[in-house]
Amino acid sequence: MMYEIVKEFPNPMLFEEDAPYISLYQPTHRHSPRNKQGPLLFRNLIKQIEDSLQTDYTTKEILSMMNPFYEIRDNKNFWDNTLDGLAVLANRNKCIVYRLPRPVQELAVVADSLHIKPLIRVFQSADIYQLLGLNRNNFSLYEGNRYYIGEIEIDPSIPRTIVEVLGVQYSESFHTQRSYGGSGGQAIFHGHGSRKDEIIKDTEKYFRYVDSFVLETYSKVSKLPLILVSLDEHHTIFRNISSNPYLLEKGIKASIDSLDTEEIREKAWEIMQPFYLARTTEIVQNFNNARANLSGSDDIEEIAQAAFENRVALVMIENERIIPGKIDDSNGKIQLGNIKDPHCGDLLNDLAKLVLKKRGEVVVLPEERMPSKKGLAAIYRY
Repeated sequence: MMYEIVKEFPNPMLFEEDAPYISLYQPTHRHSPRNKQGPLLFRNLIKQIEDSLQTDYTTKEILSMMNPFYEIRDNKNFWDNTLDGLAVLANRNKCIVYRLPRPVQELAVVADSLHIKPLIRVFQSADIYQLLGLNRNNFSLYEGNRYYIGEIEIDPSIPRTIVEVLGVQYSESFHTQRSYGGSGGQAIFHGHGSRKDEIIKDTEKYFRYVDSFVLETYSKVSKLPLILVSLDEHHTIFRNISSNPYLLEKGIKASIDSLDTEEIREKAWEIMQPFYLARTTEIVQNFNNARANLSGSDDIEEIAQAAFENRVALVMIENERIIPGKIDDSNGKIQLGNIKDPHCGDLLNDLAKLVLKKRGEVVVLPEERMPSKKGLAAIYRY
């Protein structure tokens, strides 16, 4: 069994029922010499997993399940290309790997379900945005959050450049030729508008196309905030013609080509952070109102039962909290346990998976932003 490096979250594997599941998380480093520490920590975490598996599985079964971990351990190229964190999730038949753009706490767990809380924190929607890099000749799209930004792959068949979009309408020439039938047949050129006027007209036509494409193909689907990155003069033109309600008033006034990925991420997060804080404040207030109206709770037994019945619209989970146990898939009842037991996991993690599976929203927050000291808080659909 080989491992696969993935970016999609949630991955379909997260909802499969094929225990035992192995979840390994650790911080990593991008640059030498600190990235040399990664394999050493990985070996220690592998040992913890092997010790846990020995409770219920034969040596042959353990070797089979651990094989992709050994491949990662011994792959020098893998450790030379790490980011800030690593997640390795596996069962008997599949192993997926996330290279994470933010550090995570080290963790090695064998249980009946995958531990996904750290991944939710990285990929959660509360701080995700989309970003449009635009000039008068081309455009690009990105999606990011506080820790990561990556370019969105657009179908190659989609027109991207101003030439592809406008075609014969593209005003490369700003004069028309008119010939008068004099004795010499001389061609006389008459200007129809200034070069500047024609450039503005073409730019507006192109920007209208970009605005419509982004709105219909991405913004309406994702409903994510959109940050514009372009030169100052292009901000003015694009905002005047845009009908995208998700376009933020504040943008980045620079050429996208003049910024590297990290600079884009930093500038985008400066814009997004107030929206993220306002969003989490709003969620907490909505929970307080819901609890007052008996449509919210911070009791784990009540929330687990409500999630099982598809009544949880949103659940907040404390980032570093672990409550050993699991949720019975057949009835929604909770069972407390020991985190070292291969058949036991983290109740909060199981709850997050259940809510995601039922199309609810999961928001992972630091302890200081949680509205409850119990590690979780849920808002019900009804």
